Amino acid sequence: MSEKQTGAGAGRRAQIRAAIAIAVFALVALLVILHPPEDPVSWIKALHVVAVISWMSGLLYLPRLFVYHTDAPAGSALSETFKVMEKRLYRVIMQPAMGLSWLLGLYLAWSVYGFQGGWLHAKLAFVVLLSGVHQFYGRAVQAFAEDRNTRTGRQWRIWNEAPALLMVLIVIMVIVKPF
Repeated sequence: MSEKQTGAGAGRRAQIRAAIAIAVFALVALLVILHPPEDPVSWIKALHVVAVISWMSGLLYLPRLFVYHTDAPAGSALSETFKVMEKRLYRVIMQPAMGLSWLLGLYLAWSVYGFQGGWLHAKLAFVVLLSGVHQFYGRAVQAFAEDRNTRTGRQWRIWNEAPALLMVLIVIMVIVKPF
């Protein structure tokens, strides 16, 4: 079996594992909706946290891939591997995780907090900024796929800090509720 066929098989297996994880997540969410437990809000919060952790993992890992990809010669086997990794991370993990984070978060903001509280509005503003970073990374995935990245590894290291900073601010808003 050729290296390309083995890589394609591994990629297909990774997609299947991601689809299974998403299906299990969706099944748990559906069960909570159809057969509400005594405390459904705790379940929704737990699912929201799982989605956010998945999304943040991608937001923190993807720019590291960009750093390494920047050093790989365009067209090289290494560059092509990074392209596949970046595309799969963004589309298979980050996109669904962001969508679920927003969906569950907005449900909680409405059902638990009635969209009230300065801390909640600040948190939502930071999440909007985080979503902007996400979209910026998506455009970068496309640029790398077309071998037209214009940023240096150092610039990508700096961009790696944006989601971490926003995450800290969001957690402070949620836990401390300073206003």
